[in-house]
Amino acid sequence: MIAGTAVRPGAQILAVGGVRGSQRITNEQVAQAIDSSDEWIRSRTGITTRARAEPDVTVLDLAEGAARHAIEGSGLAPTQIDAVIFGSVTYFQQTPAAAPTLADRIGATGAAAFDLSAACAGYCYGIGLADALVRSGAATHVLVAGADKLSEFVDPADRTISFILGDGAGAAIVGPSSRPKIGRTIWGSDGAKAGFVGQNLGFREAFAAGIWPTLRQDGPTVYKWAVFTMAKIALEAITAAGLSPSEIEVFIPHQANLRIIEQQVKRIGLSSEVVVATDITETGNTSAASVPLATERLLRERPDLGGKLALQIGFGAGLAYAAQVIELPTPADV
Repeated sequence: MIAGTAVRPGAQILAVGGVRGSQRITNEQVAQAIDSSDEWIRSRTGITTRARAEPDVTVLDLAEGAARHAIEGSGLAPTQIDAVIFGSVTYFQQTPAAAPTLADRIGATGAAAFDLSAACAGYCYGIGLADALVRSGAATHVLVAGADKLSEFVDPADRTISFILGDGAGAAIVGPSSRPKIGRTIWGSDGAKAGFVGQNLGFREAFAAGIWPTLRQDGPTVYKWAVFTMAKIALEAITAAGLSPSEIEVFIPHQANLRIIEQQVKRIGLSSEVVVATDITETGNTSAASVPLATERLLRERPDLGGKLALQIGFGAGLAYAAQVIELPTPADV
């Protein structure tokens, strides 16, 4: 008979860390290339600046910085991390994966390590996986990193998405808890709409043509899907956690567009008192880094939010999505 695996009553996020690109790119700096203006960009996206990394900074560099911050906040030694999950769509080396290199850089010697590609939903996918690993006993402490350097996919003249994009990395440490502090993950995809956001060309086609692929999106279609479909997914996640919308104290959505965020608040039926993450205004859309960076900013600026119930939801290319309710970490969790 095969021996069973220890089952834990719950898992929790112990700490969150983040790193943003060091350059702050203003609307004026990107507006001319798209024949636009600061006012047009602000009114349609809510963005005033976007964070972009220096050319010599890699997506792994960003992830390492975020991971180190999260580990420091967790009070753990790097050797206590026994699994590393790395979510990104801008790590350009097919093999080996980024996660084993990240594990080695941070000193998580011998940790299980793997990449996942779910675009802007990558971090929330990773939290769902980490929750399952910890509760099942397959891991004790899991590092979940979401990192993207989207500036390497920017066509400055593209009006659909490129002026929104930023660079950054966020990371969280997930560990055991005496009760569930991460709700059931509601996730899925709508592959029939996969063509509405993503690379304009595959790498084989682009290299054959001697060009570099960039990102494009069908803005109106993505907007409607993000507002209407994701509101339903959010409500499923709240119900799965045994809660009602009125009990959600913090909302941390993918930072895609401020107008989308505002509409989601209304459609989900969140309280007028809910604290809403709006890192989009200064950082831009950082794909897999979006949700953890928004969380990092909230906890840095509002440490009193520790212990509050937060709904987080990631969605993007694929069209992949994931949502869960979490209890935000506090120093007492460490």
